[in-house]
Amino acid sequence: MKDVHEPVTGRVGRVLVVDDEAQVRKPISLILRREGYEIVEAEDGEQAIHKINAGDNPLMVDAILCDIRMPKINGTEAIAYFRSQYPGVPVIVMTGYPDVDLAVSLMKQGVRDYLVKPVSREELIAVVKKAVDAHEILSDQFTV
Repeated sequence: MKDVHEPVTGRVGRVLVVDDEAQVRKPISLILRREGYEIVEAEDGEQAIHKINAGDNPLMVDAILCDIRMPKINGTEAIAYFRSQYPGVPVIVMTGYPDVDLAVSLMKQGVRDYLVKPVSREELIAVVKKAVDAHEILSDQFTV
């Protein structure tokens, strides 16, 4: 018997990619789409928060890949929001400006991984797959 909760055929997860630089965001999105992920793009933290909250129901994502230095709502502020409102969704930081203190602080806040740009295709795919695989939607909501 087929499980009624199987994912959509061909889709391995939905990832929110947040980066203000189109020349970074677009290739990352393309790589992940080719791996079977559904991608939602946002140019900054403000747009990401708007997209995840648009409509009557929050957008369900399996992972969030977020830059740090962005206009309007920066990555640190957006990540704090995602961690408070969507604590079960894995967040991956991606930055061109590595900062050890910031990395430690973000990891303490529950960030799953910290990538430094440029990120290799292989590393990107591996980290996103690990995060999506770890995301369990409503895992504690039902008992068998």
